[in-house]
Amino acid sequence: MPGSIRLFVEFELAEGGVVSLAEPQAHYLVNVMRRGPGDEVRLFNGRDGEWQARISVARRKNVELILEQQTRPQNVEPDFHLCFALLKRARTDLVVEKASELGVSVIQPVITTRTQADHVNLARLRAIAIEAAEQCERLMVPQILMPVSLAELLAHWPAERRLMLADERRNAPVAAPPAGGLLIGPEGGFTDQELDLARLHPFVTACSLGARILRAETAAIAGLALLLASAPS
Repeated sequence: MPGSIRLFVEFELAEGGVVSLAEPQAHYLVNVMRRGPGDEVRLFNGRDGEWQARISVARRKNVELILEQQTRPQNVEPDFHLCFALLKRARTDLVVEKASELGVSVIQPVITTRTQADHVNLARLRAIAIEAAEQCERLMVPQILMPVSLAELLAHWPAERRLMLADERRNAPVAAPPAGGLLIGPEGGFTDQELDLARLHPFVTACSLGARILRAETAAIAGLALLLASAPS
């Protein structure tokens, strides 16, 4: 049912079940989208697939829906991590939105020497990720982690998971799957010391994103498109 309203919920989803939505989702359905009793909504929770539900009760601050049938089973998405040096708020928001649309499973902000920020509002970023998943027909919402330093990221990265490091110096092969994650540096790039640290870890593979120097947010989007284009949706 492309074009119909999709909402992410935390509730279990099964035929005949009742889902009760409070604000702000109730407000969105009743006051913004002008939906009422009898109207259909699609729901997903990242575990039980996508379900068709019908509104049974519609109030300004509470909406109840009855689950009718599953429209799509839960799929298996690629286990892919985006690790990116934190940017200013609007650019970080853009990276989270597009990474969610492109299919990453985990979003890991990283603190580097040239990072432009040192903290995030996880609730706001999760809301951005949820909205992106709702709009792009995705059945899962990526996990968004608290920022860590580059040294901490590398120290705890699983040795069997290949981490592609976007190298703006363009002396590396173009990024290509398979890979388990993509690491994007800040505006101005990684320092020489940070690159030396990354090279000490065998799981890190330097890669190019093309012939041009890209802004950090553009690099994240371009890199994900290269590495996830052939992944299952």
